[in-house]
Amino acid sequence: MIKNKSLTFILFLGTTFSASLIGGLATIIYKEPWYSSLNKPIINPPDWVFGPVWTTLYFMMTISIWLYWHTKNREMNTVYIYFVHLVFNTTWSITFFVFHNMLLALVVLIMLIALIINLILRFRRVKMISAYLMIPYLLWCSFALLLNINLIILN
Repeated sequence: MIKNKSLTFILFLGTTFSASLIGGLATIIYKEPWYSSLNKPIINPPDWVFGPVWTTLYFMMTISIWLYWHTKNREMNTVYIYFVHLVFNTTWSITFFVFHNMLLALVVLIMLIALIINLILRFRRVKMISAYLMIPYLLWCSFALLLNINLIILN
């Protein structure tokens, strides 16, 4: 097991932001002109909001898993679930923006939210701050769920 705190932080940061990079590239490359042509709900934020919000959330996720990793009672299954959840996080962007499949993206997002809730509950048993750091992410993904549903209804 890697115990060096600086090294593990860099590894978790790189892994977490790799999901961001893949999802971000999928979004940038395949978003337009499709996304602009959609009817959007009134609650849809302007495009410039997504970058800073996601950057903050990915950083908070990194800190959350890193703090959890450095506890005595960590469970490797929780770490594995964290990595699986990153796959679902990335898959949403690909499903939505690359394949333009809003219904399948909705299913992916529901599974992602279930994984986030699972992580929060697992983190809470071992490192409360790790659980708290995941709550804004859960809230943002819940808002994304609302947006995804509205986009399906409007289009």
